[in-house]
Amino acid sequence: MSELKTPEEAESEHASPAGAEAKVRPAQGEMPFAMVDGEAYTELPSDLYIPPEALEVFLEAFEGPLDLLLYLIKRQNIDILDIPIADITHQYVRYIELMEVLHLELAGEYLLMAAMLAEIKSRMLLPRVDSDEADEEDPRAELVRRLQEYERFKRAAEDIDELPRLERDVVPAKAEVVELRLVKALPDVSIKELLVAFKDVMARAEMFSHHHIARETLSVRQRMSEVLSALQGREFVEFVDLFKPEEGRLGVVVTFIAILELMRESVLELVQAEAFGPVHVRAIIGEADDSVDEEDGSYRESIASNDS
Repeated sequence: MSELKTPEEAESEHASPAGAEAKVRPAQGEMPFAMVDGEAYTELPSDLYIPPEALEVFLEAFEGPLDLLLYLIKRQNIDILDIPIADITHQYVRYIELMEVLHLELAGEYLLMAAMLAEIKSRMLLPRVDSDEADEEDPRAELVRRLQEYERFKRAAEDIDELPRLERDVVPAKAEVVELRLVKALPDVSIKELLVAFKDVMARAEMFSHHHIARETLSVRQRMSEVLSALQGREFVEFVDLFKPEEGRLGVVVTFIAILELMRESVLELVQAEAFGPVHVRAIIGEADDSVDEEDGSYRESIASNDS
């Protein structure tokens, strides 16, 4: 009658054929179910009493049975190509039993993986013929392939998660474009620019030569009245249009003095649309009408006094 042996003894005999040295593996530590002050506990003390709802239990969050297996393998620095099925199966079952003790819901895929580990363990315990050992595939090969594939995808998912993510790491900048309306101020007319414009008028006046039999008397007051009359009903008049080159140098000078006098009395002003642009004359509303009446009255009084 053959002697009954435990699964561990049968696995040891199968892994160590006659005449070969037994392959010694370091004992794998059990996964602790609790950490108290940095000390790991694998067994509950016999005299320990925990009142209901006195403790809050925290477990490693695993995304599935493959994630749990990968954690157990990496935790003990085990070569994924040479997994000790007996030790890993034992630790895996202990984790499932712990979850059942804590009344945690267990997904069916965890139980399916436990059954798969038990199947691999039983296949490795079965005796094999020496001629078939070279051709037979390692029972762990499919599990190793799935673990390697899962590890690759998990690492890729972690790399993708580290990339900048919109609304998490990167926030789109939002800014309203405020339309700025700039009002360009008209440049002031300097006396130098006024003299340049007057020089152009004088140059045009030199082009006309007249033979005067008798010198006509020109009045600044009369010319002031004529300038204001030319500005009536018009917003702007070009500076050079107020002069009559055919009057010669004297007429141009009288007109220029009349314009200066009206500027001194704040009846008209000079403006430019842009720097170094043409000079325009603009009458100040209200003052121009009053000045026209005053100048006409003064001119008539002077004519009457001369006649008398």
